[in-house]
Amino acid sequence: MKYAIVETGSKQYRVEENDVFEVERLSEEEGSDISIKDVLMIHDGRKLEVGQPKVQGAAVVCHIVKHFRGPKITVFKFRRKKDSRRKTGHRQELTRLKVKEIKLS
Repeated sequence: MKYAIVETGSKQYRVEENDVFEVERLSEEEGSDISIKDVLMIHDGRKLEVGQPKVQGAAVVCHIVKHFRGPKITVFKFRRKKDSRRKTGHRQELTRLKVKEIKLS
């Protein structure tokens, strides 16, 4: 079982080949392929390689499946005894990626 730990959008994800995962919105077009070079760790089934802080020459090739917006969350700020309250919402822009290949050169 080959897997990698990658970093994108200041978050870390554990991915395997053919995994589908969601990250913060990327600027590339839907249907294109991208290469994530911020690989922090790779395990190929036999040996574990940990970067200092990144693994040199490693990349994870992903296919951009879809851009979409996440679920709406409600942000409610309330100050007691001040008659002050504010209700707003937020929907995060996300990108769904499918891992095609984990490379280590």
